[in-house]
Amino acid sequence: MARPIWKGHISFGLVSIPITLYSAEKRFDLHFKLLDSRDKAKIRYSRINEVTGEEVPWDRIVKGYEYDDDKYVLIDDEEFKKVAVEATRTIEIEDFVDNDSIDHVYFDKPYFVVPDKKSRKGYVLLREVLRKSGKVGIARVVIHTREYLSALFVMGDVMVLELLRFEQEIRNPEEFELPGGSLSDYKVTKKEVELAEKLVEAMTVKWQPEKYQDQYRSELMEWIQKKAGAGGLEAPPESGEEPGEEEGGKVIDMMELLKKSVEGKGGGGGKSRAKTTASRKKKTSGAGKKTG
Repeated sequence: MARPIWKGHISFGLVSIPITLYSAEKRFDLHFKLLDSRDKAKIRYSRINEVTGEEVPWDRIVKGYEYDDDKYVLIDDEEFKKVAVEATRTIEIEDFVDNDSIDHVYFDKPYFVVPDKKSRKGYVLLREVLRKSGKVGIARVVIHTREYLSALFVMGDVMVLELLRFEQEIRNPEEFELPGGSLSDYKVTKKEVELAEKLVEAMTVKWQPEKYQDQYRSELMEWIQKKAGAGGLEAPPESGEEPGEEEGGKVIDMMELLKKSVEGKGGGGGKSRAKTTASRKKKTSGAGKKTG
């Protein structure tokens, strides 16, 4: 069972709904220890006092904000909560916006919003209003001493609170040299656009998230298990050459590539990836027979 991250209320107008936030993510990262290559002992991080050179226990560590050179204001956990008690316990919806009006670059981290068992009416009311109106609630929430902008939307029977990045946290695309102007400036023809549209259409399927798995993690875990089973004596497989940058002066026939892709209904799609994966596994299997 997932652990609750935050408890409080959702507030819009005069309606207050007791809720609990649970992380919507499940992490499957592979965790590696840092070891000394000489004796395989684990590397330990220490909290060292830079003046005395001694290690500091956790119960003696406090948080401090440096407001001047080497001058700090110390703040403990209770003081963090006292700064804005209501803000730390309430998700107050400030505005409602259209569901598709938020650019994807603003989305950061999702949480499932679960109602208190005794106060489900308000939850259902807000959920159905959001669903029927196609709106998203914009609110602020304080989690772990930091305030976040957030978007409240509906996914099936659950409401999701998605933490958003603030405007100042997004880089301005104008910082980069991006191709502007008309298609003709880049010698993109109408026929190439039509072929590209056909390719997109041929590769378009219904969104099925379960179809996409972390292949790299699976293959890395498989290799770790093989190496462990062989006593760690096997050498990792030689990787293929990484695709490099285009050679200077080389002309790419975009039209020909598009034609071949459309004829193959997306040559760079699932079939090609499947072949690549199979080929990689074959190489891995072959490398696994070597010892030394």
